[in-house]
Amino acid sequence: MRDVKRVVVFGTESTGKTMLAQKLAAHFGEPWSPEFVREFWDLRGGKILAEDLGTVALGQMANEDHTAARAGRVAILDTDLLTCTIWDDVLFPGSCPEWVRAEAAQRAQVTSLWLLCDTDVPFAPDPQRSFPDAAGRERGRQLWRETLVKGGFPFVDISGSWAGREARAIAAVERVTGIRSTPG
Repeated sequence: MRDVKRVVVFGTESTGKTMLAQKLAAHFGEPWSPEFVREFWDLRGGKILAEDLGTVALGQMANEDHTAARAGRVAILDTDLLTCTIWDDVLFPGSCPEWVRAEAAQRAQVTSLWLLCDTDVPFAPDPQRSFPDAAGRERGRQLWRETLVKGGFPFVDISGSWAGREARAIAAVERVTGIRSTPG
């Protein structure tokens, strides 16, 4: 049986997660999983309701599983189901389906590493973004960090310049998973 490691690029909005996920995937020669809610948002014309949270979770799970099935050594995930539960709680308090929480907890147990992206990069405006101000970004940074700390999940802080972030992320993936770069 294949032992594919799951690495989640994690953090609040506008912290460079997608770019970092793509760079890690290219560096290791492995697939990456996009965040499903972006696609769902576009399909729904920017309107997401509390009753859509289960559908969003199913789409996120499908993206993660599809990527893991294609991976040889490591699946790079641009966010994960744990992120869905955080956003559910922030945007739709009390509406996160219990099965989503249970599934997020189960998936977290098979994740090798979270790369926690800091908010120390410029905010990039996007219609899907909710908290562009400094206070909102700090709140998000704290929520994502607290989730990892409370869960006792293995994570590495990713901050600084874009090149520094990439170098720290590559080193963390190699150290935690034992996976090395694809021979060039």
